[in-house]
Amino acid sequence: MKRFMHIFEFFAFVLVLFMILSCKWHQDNSHIEINNQRLTKCIQTVEKLRLANDKLNAEFVNLNEKIRIQQSKKELRNIEPTTPSKEYEVLRRRIFSNTKEFWYYINSGLEPLVESTKNAKRIYKIKNMVGEHYRSLLKDISDLAEVDNHSTWRQQESESLSILVQNRLEELQNPPNWFIAKQLICKLEKSCEFNCQLHHIVYCLIFAYNTQRMLVLDYKNWEYGDIWQDFFLPLSDSDTLLINASVVEWPGDQNSQIIHLPPIDLIRPKPNFLPQMIPNDLAERLTVLHGDPIVWWIGQILKYLLQPRESTNYRLDNYAKKLKFQKPIVGVYIRRTDKLTSEATLHTLDEYMVHVEDYFIQKNLSGKVNQKRIYLATDDPSLFDEAKRNYPEYEIIGSNDTSKTATVKNRNSKEALDGIIVDIHFLSLSDHLVCTFSSEMCRIAYEIMNSLYPDASTRYTSLDDIYYFNGQYHRLNEAVLSHEANEPYEIDLQVGDQIFVDGNNWNGYSKGKNLRTELVGLYPTYKVIPKIEVVTIKDNKIKTSEDNKYKNNKFFSLASIIY
Repeated sequence: MKRFMHIFEFFAFVLVLFMILSCKWHQDNSHIEINNQRLTKCIQTVEKLRLANDKLNAEFVNLNEKIRIQQSKKELRNIEPTTPSKEYEVLRRRIFSNTKEFWYYINSGLEPLVESTKNAKRIYKIKNMVGEHYRSLLKDISDLAEVDNHSTWRQQESESLSILVQNRLEELQNPPNWFIAKQLICKLEKSCEFNCQLHHIVYCLIFAYNTQRMLVLDYKNWEYGDIWQDFFLPLSDSDTLLINASVVEWPGDQNSQIIHLPPIDLIRPKPNFLPQMIPNDLAERLTVLHGDPIVWWIGQILKYLLQPRESTNYRLDNYAKKLKFQKPIVGVYIRRTDKLTSEATLHTLDEYMVHVEDYFIQKNLSGKVNQKRIYLATDDPSLFDEAKRNYPEYEIIGSNDTSKTATVKNRNSKEALDGIIVDIHFLSLSDHLVCTFSSEMCRIAYEIMNSLYPDASTRYTSLDDIYYFNGQYHRLNEAVLSHEANEPYEIDLQVGDQIFVDGNNWNGYSKGKNLRTELVGLYPTYKVIPKIEVVTIKDNKIKTSEDNKYKNNKFFSLASIIY
């Protein structure tokens, strides 16, 4: 029994153990199933997280690329010049001009009071103080153009427009089939001195540009013909007049193969594209870039005409070294001799030097000028001794020998032309030009100067005339402020009135004819603005797209080297 009990206990133990193990096994299987389900869910969650991470990584890469592009654009904007608005540039130049007109008015009013009143000393002091204010204002306005972030744009825009015009002239003068091209013949038969005849050639090339004809210069019987070709390159690769083709007088017609162009003062009918007109497709850009677009346009014509031979550049470079030409420097041109007999009034050396001194006083506001110097060009050799004697603090650069060749009896010689070219070259390279615009040489130097700078329209002082081109169509001002005449010699203005300009009196007033009232008289210069007039070339065969205009930059003017 005892043994039976032991056996029963054993089987009972085994049964209990079996039941426990069985229960444990079922529990383990249940946990495994649960864990498997959990694991599956975890794997699914991880997969979803992986996909989300991949998506986030892709978005992160895309965002980085966008940030990189934006940074690149910002850096490019910092590098690329900013383009000013037309309104800003026009207003900036108007403030400069009106500041000068204000000074002209005050100075001309106070000057006679200094000589006629008992309080002359006090008035003189006031005049000097106003002058200091004036120069300070001009400096501030000039500095504005250097700090407004547009100076790089002005330089690039000037170069871009210049290359465009030079390549147009190159294409005009070198047509693919020149032997069937329509031509304009310009006979150099005008009876006047060299600078006058140079402007005659300018007029001829303007006609060629506007009529879309190849210009051919007829050097026959021209006293400067051989000399000109020694100094300058021909206008085209085939500067040859067509043979077996009839020549008709201006205006001819579209079918005329060759048209002969008379001098500007004899041309009938007079076309509407003469200066002061500028090409329509350049006008908008030039109005933003330049204070007097017609001067820029004439400067570009001269730049094409006066392409120097290598020997000419060599002579000019050597002469610059001989003179020790360096900046800052003011160019002074004083025309005497035959000019005074019929065309101009005598101005003393002191009158020129007042403006030279004014330039250097203003220059000193931006930093001390160690040496004041002028380049003196004149047809009166005695002025060199006078300048050195009366202005010992100045370095006088120029050639007494050159001035001797400019006298009336020597003016047509090769030496004289060499001297003219040298004088024009260095006058145009000067920082500022003091002269009389009644002189062709003065205007040519100023025109070339405006082909060297983005805008040199303020780099001059004329003792007599405003800028003009002989035979020009006209020059217009437009009233932006009304004016009621205060004196019998003044005229009324209404906003929008157009005025034919006769000149500037340099005392705050200009003279002209109001086209509305037909009255001629004086009006305050600050109440008007220059009116830019344009002309559109009909049947323009010159390609005007700029895509292929930068194929070369071979063009350089007589004064292309800045020393």
